[in-house]
Amino acid sequence: MAANYSVIEKRLWEAADALRANSKLKSSEYSVPVLGLIFLCYADFKFTQAEKELAQAQEGSRRRRTVGKLDYQARGVLYLPEQSRFSTLLKLPEGTDLGKAINEAMKAIGEENPELAGVLPRNYTSFENSLLVELLKKLNFQQELQGQEGDVFGKIYEYFLGEFARSEGQKGGEFFTPLSLVKLIVEIIEPFHGRIFDPACGSGGMFVQSAVLVETRKKVDPNAEISLYGQERVGETVQLCKMNLAVHGLSGLGSILEGNSYYDDIHKCLGRFDFVMANPPFNVNAVDKERLKTDARFKAFGLPKADNANYIWIHLFYSALNDKGRAGFVMANSASDARGSELEIRQKLIQTGAVDVMIAIGSNFFYTVTLPCTLWFLDKAKMQTARKDQVLFIDARHIYHQVDRAHRDFTGSQIEFLANIVRLYRGEFSEITNGSQALLDEQFPNGEYRDVAGLCKVATLAEIETQGWSLNPGRYVGVAERAVKDFDFAEQLEELNEELEVLNTEARELEEQIEEDIQKLLQNLS
Repeated sequence: MAANYSVIEKRLWEAADALRANSKLKSSEYSVPVLGLIFLCYADFKFTQAEKELAQAQEGSRRRRTVGKLDYQARGVLYLPEQSRFSTLLKLPEGTDLGKAINEAMKAIGEENPELAGVLPRNYTSFENSLLVELLKKLNFQQELQGQEGDVFGKIYEYFLGEFARSEGQKGGEFFTPLSLVKLIVEIIEPFHGRIFDPACGSGGMFVQSAVLVETRKKVDPNAEISLYGQERVGETVQLCKMNLAVHGLSGLGSILEGNSYYDDIHKCLGRFDFVMANPPFNVNAVDKERLKTDARFKAFGLPKADNANYIWIHLFYSALNDKGRAGFVMANSASDARGSELEIRQKLIQTGAVDVMIAIGSNFFYTVTLPCTLWFLDKAKMQTARKDQVLFIDARHIYHQVDRAHRDFTGSQIEFLANIVRLYRGEFSEITNGSQALLDEQFPNGEYRDVAGLCKVATLAEIETQGWSLNPGRYVGVAERAVKDFDFAEQLEELNEELEVLNTEARELEEQIEEDIQKLLQNLS
């Protein structure tokens, strides 16, 4: 049976959010406990399935023995003591202190499954008993999902993460990267095997989509092919990440650690990883560069002088790769053209030959900010190929699906189309599973890469040098010719507004730089 995910997800979210609206809780206080209950419902569903399978196996066996914890774990299922089962909590008599009962249920799961010790939320006593009763009823969606195909629970968990990110505003942006951007990054760097590192891992979306790609394209168990290493500054977000991985049946929760990636090299990442993926916070200031001066991770290109951490992140991603590693990450548009010491770092990075692909993304993809962004892709193996002195630039600002007035994403065919442009550029076969063939045939009629005005261009390092070592796709791709009949005033106005937002941002940055330079000049003169 095909899963009608969207209807189920929406109904569950509306029910849970309505309960929150009628309580005294803020969205930020509500999100982790609700996700914990979704996790518990999932764990009980898997446990019940395993329980039935083990009982059937016992019936067909001559030797009867007691089924135990190891039998469940051998099936990749979390072992649940009776008190920790979602079904048990639903049956508790009226008047039971549900907050205490759920806290004890979460604690017991951690005791039986050490990887989850201290991970699951245990603050349910702060909820009113009546609210918990209704939540348990509303989130009990096991029955209606019987027979559904695919990772239903994982999709519901992701949907709730996204909705909480949307409702929590800026704080939500700290833990959630829009799914379509994550999928595009994963499709382009293709992390099929090896060690994957995300030093700003948030709720773990990069890891989950890497596993999905391995499972769908390679038809193998992701746990046998990839190892996950994450780092996250906020302890509560580490919890979200570990629960997300567990919901998707992924191992390696012990390698998701709390720490500040600027200062704490917990995973000893220098030259260690096959793949690096991240959506770091943009334009962070006040990073203590004195603490980083002797850090080997920043030795190759040095530290930026500007009070902005964008190039600290970029340097960290590069240095974490082994000699054949690939990286894909989200970055503020301003980093593509940053001047001064940041330009010097960018020039050195480009001259290594590791910069592979740059993709400009339009506005409104994030829940928390409207500004556009850029996806950067590094490939150290490219340094030894004929493409060493080339970079592919893609302008995807006019490719999107309008979710609602304020939000956009990519469709599956759009993600596949953009990833296939990269495959053609690399001399690889395209992947057609999501309906991108028509788009490919239109733009690349011979099935081979070509520069397309307004869409993509391969630039040489010499051309990039003449552009002041800019990595802004708009400088290279140009503008596609448009027939007059295709003119759409609303669309044109929106495009001009996007461009104005970018220019205003750059203008503000220039003003700050000029003010800083003037202050330094005055200090030198006094």
